[in-house]
This record gives sequence, C-alpha cells and structure tokens, in this order.
Amino acid sequence: MKRREFIRLVGGAAVLPMAARAETPEKMTPQQAQYQDTPNGIYSCAVCTLFEPPKSCKVVAGEVSKDGWCKAFALAD
Repeated sequence: MKRREFIRLVGGAAVLPMAARAETPEKMTPQQAQYQDTPNGIYSCAVCTLFEPPKSCKVVAGEVSKDGWCKAFALAD
C-alpha cells in the first residue's frame, strides 16, 4: 500500500464517525423543551412545522400530542 493510499484510508475512517453523528442530532427531552400536553392559546403541535403526525416531533423525543405545545414551537410562515 502506498503512503498516499494509507493516508486517504485512515483520514476517511476518522471522518465517518463524525459524519454519522452530524446526521442524527439528539432530540430534546420533553422536560428540556418544556413540553405540555395542552395547547398554548391557539398554538399547538398540530400547526407546528416540527410536528410529524401522528405522534412525533423532529426535536422532542418520545410521543407528543397534536394538542400539545413546547418552547420549540415553530409556526409556518
């Protein structure tokens, strides 16, 4: 194996774990997001851009209710 091939191989292997972590960011716990099962006025998970029906969220771990709300709430423009 040539020196340049070895450097490419070792350098690429070092980057893979970092790339894998970048693709799977950790979600906040419901406590960190200050999640509540009730809406905040007219704002609820059902109208949030981060909500993934039927019971998931892009940034909050675990199940969330479409009637819930948290501090990460993002209304569509």
